[in-house]
Amino acid sequence: MKFFKVYNLCIASEFPFPELIETEGEPDVIVRFGKIDDVTAIQHDGGKNFVGEIPEVGKCFIKDGREIVISPLPNVDESLLRTVLLGPILCVLLRQRGLLVLHASCIRINHKCVAFMGGSGWGKSTLAAAFHQKGYNVLTDDVMPIEITAGQVLVLPAYPQFKVFPEALISLGHETKNLSPIYQNASKLSYKFAHGFQQTPLPLQRIYVLDKGSEHLITKMLPQAAFVELVRHTRAINLLTEKEFIASHLRLCSELIKSVSFCRFTRKPSLEDLPNLVKLVEDDIALLTAQHDSSNTNSLKTSSDYSLATKS
Repeated sequence: MKFFKVYNLCIASEFPFPELIETEGEPDVIVRFGKIDDVTAIQHDGGKNFVGEIPEVGKCFIKDGREIVISPLPNVDESLLRTVLLGPILCVLLRQRGLLVLHASCIRINHKCVAFMGGSGWGKSTLAAAFHQKGYNVLTDDVMPIEITAGQVLVLPAYPQFKVFPEALISLGHETKNLSPIYQNASKLSYKFAHGFQQTPLPLQRIYVLDKGSEHLITKMLPQAAFVELVRHTRAINLLTEKEFIASHLRLCSELIKSVSFCRFTRKPSLEDLPNLVKLVEDDIALLTAQHDSSNTNSLKTSSDYSLATKS
């Protein structure tokens, strides 16, 4: 077995993952090949024990957030199997481990991170790649696990790879002729990068919910609207149906809304405008930071005034 680091976990795997960073240590998760028969299928409970079948790939058994057993079909495309393992299958495992897993890409700005959340083809990876091109570190592409403990919201890093449409990479000045599809006949390319990957978890500051429109605009969202979008864009939400997991998911969504600000990010569908979109987010985060610093300063003044009044 080889050992890999992804989503702040040490994974021991019989299956090779060239996308991942190799590591050492005591494994948190085991990935192995095995037979999934009727006896295994009986264990399925829509929660701690999950048995699933992926068309053109095979069957999987995901147990208690600690073990993945994969039974691939004969002659399955290995790149497709890796994509499914690192995507839908790991999403189930991460949710079994008590994490909120969103359909989002995430970048580092200053010492915190911001996320772009939305459906497939809505520009999450393209936006993250545009920020990466400008020198920002990237945490996740497409799958974003969030750990919420004691009021702290942390994003767990994925691995240094984008899955991006060729035209988006070309618009950012990248050469695509040597890049491969993420799997056979896929429309997106695999773009691996050596620098600019954030390997440690960071606190989440803001989530931008992506939308399409006739102008570029960032507007604040009310908690009710943010909650609807979180439920809509949680990964594997229809797979883990056991009552405990449904209740946990709703609780995590509520806690996230209390701790992180949400904005709707409306954009015109234009790759030429990517630099303007990056600038729009930079300005928005700068304003958010300035408001936060001003609030802290006013709090300190109020505390000082109270202290002086008490002494007098």
